[in-house]
Amino acid sequence: QVRLVESGGGLVQAGGSLRLSCAASGRIFSSYTMGWFRQAPGKEREFVAARTEIGGSTHYADSVKGRFTISRDNARDTVYLQMNGLKPEDTAVYYCAADRLGYAIRTTVHDYESWGQGTQVTVSS
Repeated sequence: QVRLVESGGGLVQAGGSLRLSCAASGRIFSSYTMGWFRQAPGKEREFVAARTEIGGSTHYADSVKGRFTISRDNARDTVYLQMNGLKPEDTAVYYCAADRLGYAIRTTVHDYESWGQGTQVTVSS
């Protein structure tokens, strides 16, 4: 398994920006598809964005498309989520996750085998 540690969450006003980081260790990070999910209070964990290792393909949830950008630095074993134009409905705990199917993007929770502990993002109106 890949071990994951998120950072970069915090409190921001609506319209602001945050960049989340996810540092990986353990198995070969560069062979995994890396994703971000989020979970708001009382709601199920939902897919936000993912990026493959092979080909660098990306996919975003409709709710964040055009505002969030996922990137990865394989030399640093780190994946990022740049979040711009934040809205109060983006408030959630954000989780980094790793899927060993490195050449494709899957969007369901059970497809990802490794998870970080989460980082809180709060957007005030």
